[in-house]
Amino acid sequence: MKTAIKEMPKTTTAPESKSKQQGSQTNVNESKLQELFVDGLKDIYYAEKALVKALPKMIKNATAPQLIEAIKGHLEETKDQVIKLESVFSELGLKAQAKKCDAMDGLLKEATGIMEECEKGMMRDAGIITAAQKVEHYEIATYGTLSAFAGILNHSKVADMLHEILEQEKNADLKLTEVTSMIIKL
Repeated sequence: MKTAIKEMPKTTTAPESKSKQQGSQTNVNESKLQELFVDGLKDIYYAEKALVKALPKMIKNATAPQLIEAIKGHLEETKDQVIKLESVFSELGLKAQAKKCDAMDGLLKEATGIMEECEKGMMRDAGIITAAQKVEHYEIATYGTLSAFAGILNHSKVADMLHEILEQEKNADLKLTEVTSMIIKL
């Protein structure tokens, strides 16, 4: 059975002026952006607190001394980041509040699964690195965006604080990459 395809009438409309297009892209409601920004802060605050609980499990399951040391170092940094986020909330005149972060919960659930499924030793270490770097990339994306939002909203001190955490996350990711090439051998 053949279906007739009806040809759509051709319409021509003049493209919007470039300035009108740009204006619609740059006009963001400040209060809505502030709301999105604070929601993101609550989300990452939850995520960092969840990570503080999860990293000891990764340390316990890791075998390579370099990996254990890298994760221990990041655990201490993460504890400090929780405190820094509390300072961010304070700087904004808000009470530090966590909002369930489905993304971090999913990443940590995946990490647990990897640790359970991988054979102890180098394979499990490789799995832990994989899971940890996924977490770092999520955090890098989040802190990058939140730092930019803070700048747009003229929260310059907060933007600096978030950028500092962003740099720590980037360094943690680099450290994990370095550890990978040191400990994973075929």
